[in-house]
Amino acid sequence: FPCMLMTLYLLMALFFSFHFPLGQMTDLIYTEKELVQSLKEYIQAEESKLAAVKSWANKLDVLTLASTSDPEVYLAHPVNAYKLMKRLNTEWSELESLVLQDPSDGFISNMTVHRQYFPDEEDEKGAAKALMRLQDTYKLDSESFSKGKLPGVHHNAILTVDDCYDMGKTAYNEADYYHAVLWMQQALRQMDAGEEHVVSKADVLDYLSYSVYQMGDLPRAIELTRRLVAIDSSHQRAGGNLRYFEKLLSKQLKELNQEVQEPATEEPIQLGTYKRPKDYLPEREIYEGLCRGEGVKMTSARRSRLYCRYHDGNRNPRLLLQPMKEEDEWDSPHIVRYLNALSDSEIEKIKELAKPRLARATVRDPKTGILTTANYRVSKSAWLEGEEDPVIERVNQRIEDITGLTTQTAELLQIANYGVGGQYEPHFDFSRVRVTSRRWHTLSYSGPSCRCSGDLYVLNRYVSSVCPQGTAVFWYNLFRSGEGDYRTRHAACPVLVGCKWVSNKWIHERGQEFRRPCGLTEVD
Repeated sequence: FPCMLMTLYLLMALFFSFHFPLGQMTDLIYTEKELVQSLKEYIQAEESKLAAVKSWANKLDVLTLASTSDPEVYLAHPVNAYKLMKRLNTEWSELESLVLQDPSDGFISNMTVHRQYFPDEEDEKGAAKALMRLQDTYKLDSESFSKGKLPGVHHNAILTVDDCYDMGKTAYNEADYYHAVLWMQQALRQMDAGEEHVVSKADVLDYLSYSVYQMGDLPRAIELTRRLVAIDSSHQRAGGNLRYFEKLLSKQLKELNQEVQEPATEEPIQLGTYKRPKDYLPEREIYEGLCRGEGVKMTSARRSRLYCRYHDGNRNPRLLLQPMKEEDEWDSPHIVRYLNALSDSEIEKIKELAKPRLARATVRDPKTGILTTANYRVSKSAWLEGEEDPVIERVNQRIEDITGLTTQTAELLQIANYGVGGQYEPHFDFSRVRVTSRRWHTLSYSGPSCRCSGDLYVLNRYVSSVCPQGTAVFWYNLFRSGEGDYRTRHAACPVLVGCKWVSNKWIHERGQEFRRPCGLTEVD
């Protein structure tokens, strides 16, 4: 085909607050509740067993007290002699069997059944990173975070000293000293405030002082290491670290012709004390600013040219009696949204079908072309065929009616679920690598979906929009010429509260030759 592969997007935004089902996370909640009940039953069984053993002990204590006062007189009575034989031969064996009973069998069995669904170490690490991602994106200080004071949250959930320490240790093990400092400092702050803890202050100071050193703050690293030495003079690293830090600081000051200064006073490290190191994403600050609702806004003149209308799909019979409510969301690139594109019952059915199949979403490696997971895309997804349920077939038909394009050559309906901290960083949905074919150049297009739920962002024009439940958002990511539209760079912001469900449909150009003909220019 002379025209290049084209991908379109129709996104059904399904946004739910925290008290709605959260997929597999919800299952874990009920699993934990079941295990607590199993634990209570185990405790009750242990208490019953202990009560029975105590009853035996009390009864035997009375008997032995009488028998040992005068054994010969006691055994002179034939009944006592018989009962002694009976007790030692039968009753003590029964007591032995009682003691050997293990009431934990049921609990252990229940644990074994459920353990296969438990999160592992990687899941725990991912959850910690998600909190740090939210901290960075929404500029949340560690103290507010540890107290559970998040925007839009009415039920607080606190982080203890040990929680903060584990957060810091996770960051430290990833060589993320910026976040290690923030969370070790918070652990120390709560510890100094008298909060109960299991971790020692020496351990916190050990991680904190070295992380501060890695951030380039030698005076504060020296001050923290001195605190560590004062607490534990025999610490295996503290003394050596302190001498090294002091020597290094002295050398730096001499090179700058400055006098040796006193170590920094002990002032808590706050959000902003150190600058977060730059990473692989060049527009990181723009992206996070947009997620916070900041960024370039559309002028009133441009906004006045955006309209809302009823859309009947060029008098499509299925839309004549109930046309779609269409709104212009952005002008360049042209983005439209359709309100009430999915009913509540359709949404619930789609979730029901997708939930058992949810798996970690993948992206295509630009070097190898192989699908793989990536830290910049954190969600779970499932793919649904039209033949599986009338609802899916109906949704596919509705997409055809709205867009005027065929879905016969389109990809399956993808359902994506984003948990807390779930995101998809800025990306294009078309490949920028040309592949030579026999007679013409084509583009190999791959990549996951764009996202519209709480917020949808097209970073090249800094557009943001809110999509209520059941809303569809549509745009072309390629020009008619087949060239990629670089204005369609977009992202999914990290979920701060609750979870986000999104349905995506990609429509390819093959099959659209007479529905959306190719353009004659590169950017037509």
